[in-house]
Amino acid sequence: AFSVSVAIAMLSAPRRLLFNNARASAATIRFFSGEAKEYDCVVIGAGPGGYVAAVKAGQLGMKVACIDKRGPAGGTCLNVGCIPSKALLNSSHHYHMAAHDFKKQGINVEGLSIDVKQMMKAKEKAIKGLTQGIEGTLFKKNKVDYYKGFGKISSTNEVAIDLNDGGTETIKAKNIILATGSDVAKIPGIEIDEKMIVSSTGALEFDKVPEKLIVIGAGVIGLEMGSVWGRLGSEVTVVEFLDRITPGVDAEVAKMFQTVLSRKQKLMNFKLGTKVMGADVVGDKVHLKVQPSKGGDEEVIEADKVLVAIGRVPYLDGLGLDSVGVEMDGRVIKTNDHLQTSVPNIYAIGDCIKGAMLAHKAEEEGIAAVEHMAGLGGHVNYDAIPGVVYTHPELATVGKTEEELKEAGVKYNKGVFPFMANSRARTIDDADGMVKVLADKETDRLLGVHMLGPNAGEMIMEAVIGLEYGASSEDLARTCHAHPTLSEAVKEAMMATYDKPIHI
Repeated sequence: AFSVSVAIAMLSAPRRLLFNNARASAATIRFFSGEAKEYDCVVIGAGPGGYVAAVKAGQLGMKVACIDKRGPAGGTCLNVGCIPSKALLNSSHHYHMAAHDFKKQGINVEGLSIDVKQMMKAKEKAIKGLTQGIEGTLFKKNKVDYYKGFGKISSTNEVAIDLNDGGTETIKAKNIILATGSDVAKIPGIEIDEKMIVSSTGALEFDKVPEKLIVIGAGVIGLEMGSVWGRLGSEVTVVEFLDRITPGVDAEVAKMFQTVLSRKQKLMNFKLGTKVMGADVVGDKVHLKVQPSKGGDEEVIEADKVLVAIGRVPYLDGLGLDSVGVEMDGRVIKTNDHLQTSVPNIYAIGDCIKGAMLAHKAEEEGIAAVEHMAGLGGHVNYDAIPGVVYTHPELATVGKTEEELKEAGVKYNKGVFPFMANSRARTIDDADGMVKVLADKETDRLLGVHMLGPNAGEMIMEAVIGLEYGASSEDLARTCHAHPTLSEAVKEAMMATYDKPIHI
């Protein structure tokens, strides 16, 4: 009967529709006969990279499954990372403006107070809406089967799932995508209890504003969470092993960033070149032991809470990689230019492979991996992936830093334009920061753009598109920008790179 139905369908249905319907019917028969379900693509991990890959596979007509042990889709980013932190950054920024900036604009506020519980409710509302949107809308619309449980590769074409509700199930896969994300990097000898000594997850759940907060690590996570609680009244001290903040960011921009956060806004104090030696919980306080990175006397700093924010590491435990011969490159999975592992039908994307641990990088890789397995030649341009720190002002960057160009011996021109000379920034009284442009000295092709200023996370996209399409600084400088806008600072910085700016 099944063969007859397929033959009839061949006479009347488009080829791809027939393929999908026939495959679905076959899967139904196999299910009722007790055999494992078969999929064209199985994605392990439902974070930004994983769920986007699953949706794309569904859009291309594949039979697809996605597996995640967390339960709610969205991974670290939506549940305990990017999204909740941005919600708290937004709430705390509103409070900080009301407390410190409104009066200058002729707005007087009496009885201003903080309701941390309500801030957390607003955060949870944002999380719930987005995670339910993935499961309830995106997965259903694109016919993605979602399994809530821990997925492990049991053979090159099979994935075993320990279901959260109990029991196990094994499914077959023509292709597998590993999108397992990352976990908090820990400091040996310091136990994270998520109460007194916390990771970023714990720092998103404080029930009151800590009087004193120590942040270990002056990277993106540390500065964002330090900003949240600093704006709400915490005395924040950031301890960093290196002699600078935001490692990897253009040094000139990073130095200005540190000045704005510490001297102008007075949001946090920095102890740079400082090594953490240990931590003890004494009553309701944490005693953090530190000493100079290059050696010296030990010092004890006391705080109500300590946030460990030294980075993240790939999450690969228990995935069965060794059993099928997936090769590693140090702590990450080794992949080729098409995101295939050493086992060609097993792909890996996002935080578990080399490169920046960014949600949008993982998304691009997820789409590229699926397109490659579909024969469409997916590709990711790693020279045009932006990075943003969502403090205020925001820091945004794309392409090469000045230090990288010097190290590589590349000759370049540099253009800088301060927001202090931008009319829109002056009218909104938000003029800290600058735009910095680096372009090839001979061809004027854009090599890197770095911004510190209001709304930099949105404005960086002009530079990203410029790098993606091989634009010169003159190309963007000669493009008309609306007045008055913050983006005119980008235009002026481009002008400063190949010629001269107008307003300085």
